[in-house]
Amino acid sequence: MKNYKEFLITAQPFNTEIISSVLWELDINGITEEVNCIKVFAEDTSNVNKESISSQLRKLVYEKLLLSYEVEEYLLEDKNWNEEWEKNIKVIRVSDKIVIKPTFKQYNFEAGQIIITIDPKMSFGTGEHQTTKLILNLIEKYIKRGVTVLDVGAGTGVLAIAAVKLGAKKAFAVDIDEWCLTNAIENCELNKVRDKVVVQLGEITDVSENNFDMVFANIQKNVLLDIKNEIKDRIAPAGILLLSGLFYADEPDIIEQYAELSFTHIETVKMDEWIAIAMKFIS
Repeated sequence: MKNYKEFLITAQPFNTEIISSVLWELDINGITEEVNCIKVFAEDTSNVNKESISSQLRKLVYEKLLLSYEVEEYLLEDKNWNEEWEKNIKVIRVSDKIVIKPTFKQYNFEAGQIIITIDPKMSFGTGEHQTTKLILNLIEKYIKRGVTVLDVGAGTGVLAIAAVKLGAKKAFAVDIDEWCLTNAIENCELNKVRDKVVVQLGEITDVSENNFDMVFANIQKNVLLDIKNEIKDRIAPAGILLLSGLFYADEPDIIEQYAELSFTHIETVKMDEWIAIAMKFIS
C-alpha cells in the first residue's frame, strides 16, 4: 500500500488563499482547509518535505504577508485524498440571490436564485473564503446589464461567471496559473457562459482590451498596489473597481494610492478581519 506525507500548517494571519498559492508550486497531491490549519498531501516518493514547505512560507514572511507559521510532518497510509478534500467543500449561499454549488453536491434552488456550479479542482474561488463572499456581494450590488468586466486573478472563474449571470455582456478573466486557466474554462462550460467569458493565461499586462465598465480583483494588497496603474489603463471613465483579498488594516493604503490615480472611494464592506472596497474611476 502506498504511503502519503501529510503536512499540517498553521499561520498568522491564517490566509488560506495566499498560503495555498505558494504551496501549489511544489510537487503535492492536494490541499484541504480545516478550521484553523491547512493540510497538504504528497506522495511518499515526492521530494516535498518540511523544509521545502517552510522555504515557500518564508517568502510570505519576507513579503510581510505572514507574521509566523508552523509546519508539522506525518506519514499516513493510502487514502483517496481527492475524496477527503471534497468532504470539506460545501454549498455556499453567498447572498439571497447567489449560491455557489460544487458539481458533487446537491442543492434545491429557490426562485430567483442564481446557481453558480463550480468544480474547484483545488483552485481559488469556492466561495468559502470571506473575501470571495464580500466581492461577490459587491458585484451583485453594482453590476448593470450590458457591461463588460475584467476579473484579475480569476482562480476558478467564479467572479467572471457570476458577473455574466448577473447581466454582464462580456467578461475577461486572467490568471497566471495554468491550473486556474484550465479550471476556469471548465467552470465556464459547466455554467454555459463560455461564449461570454474570455479566459486568458497571464498577468493584467497581457490583457490588450481596455475600457472595462467594471474591474475586480481578489488578490493580496501588495499585488493590488503593484498593478494599480495597469488597472487604471483598462477601466472606463466612471467605471467601478472592486478590490478584495484585503485585511482591514490595508484599507488606508489602498484608498490613498488609488485616489492618486483618480479613484474615489464609495464604500468598504467587512467580514471578520477581511474587507472588500468599492471605488469609482473619475477620469
